Amino acid sequence: MKQTTNTLLMIKPVAFSNNAETAVNNHYQKETKDSDDTVQEKALKEFNLLVKKLKKAGLTIIIVEDTLTLNTPDAIFPNNWISFHENDTACVYPMFAENRRLERRADVFDIIEKEGFKYKHVVDYTSAEEENIFLEGTGSMVLDRENKIAYCALSPRSDEMLFIEFCEEMEYTPIVFRANSTVNGKRKAIYHTNVMMSIGEKFAVISLQSIDDKKQRKQVAQTLQDSGKIVINISEEQVAAFAGNMLQVKGAENKNYIVMSQTAYKSLRKAQIDLIESHGEIIKSNISTIEKNGGGSVRCMLAEIF
Repeated sequence: MKQTTNTLLMIKPVAFSNNAETAVNNHYQKETKDSDDTVQEKALKEFNLLVKKLKKAGLTIIIVEDTLTLNTPDAIFPNNWISFHENDTACVYPMFAENRRLERRADVFDIIEKEGFKYKHVVDYTSAEEENIFLEGTGSMVLDRENKIAYCALSPRSDEMLFIEFCEEMEYTPIVFRANSTVNGKRKAIYHTNVMMSIGEKFAVISLQSIDDKKQRKQVAQTLQDSGKIVINISEEQVAAFAGNMLQVKGAENKNYIVMSQTAYKSLRKAQIDLIESHGEIIKSNISTIEKNGGGSVRCMLAEIF
């Protein structure tokens, strides 16, 4: 199994805005004074710039335009509702926010198929929504695809039993833990695992200090080391700057790149940047409007296609 890919699905925003339904447990969303039209305009510029940089590096980007007929302010983050896997399998996931469920579109499969990717098996977990059980794709889970290990920080959006069901179906070893950040003086669950950790071919970026339980912290660190990853530890402040929300990808001539936001890059220390750069060239892009209003960053915008 490959850890990285050179093909990404991205959803072009048409009505991106601050989603009140997700703000209840996404502590990284920030209210801005901009009108919805201004937010969309800025987000579209940021989206187009990121796409341009990825294409310049030799990646294949399959762009699907969001639709105005539905209220989907977060459609720019497709990795939460769908994931693609090398064994001709795609998975579709249950989402916490009701308006985010509208992002799931059958025509996305048709568009991807036209690009030469056909998925014989589609595993659909969405019926779990009826029981208020959620697992938001590669937001809820960070996959070590090569070693078949899946990491999940439990939260209102990431259910343990459903995560284990995914791992059984896809033959991954589950690693379950709790990751928190301090919000108004209280420790609260980080809404998505991919905000506090990222796994590349030979490295892992993670905020170990966000795992309050020492036993769980030790297990996660040990599992990463045992699977041959160089662990790059980031602080809670760096998590808030989306430094955990990066993705390693393949560009032209199989060259490694690590994609992150300008905000994330600026938060990193030189020693951390040097370590990350030893695993691939950094592509950084300013997506501050998307980060503030969406509470997610670059990795959330990229659904990897295998």
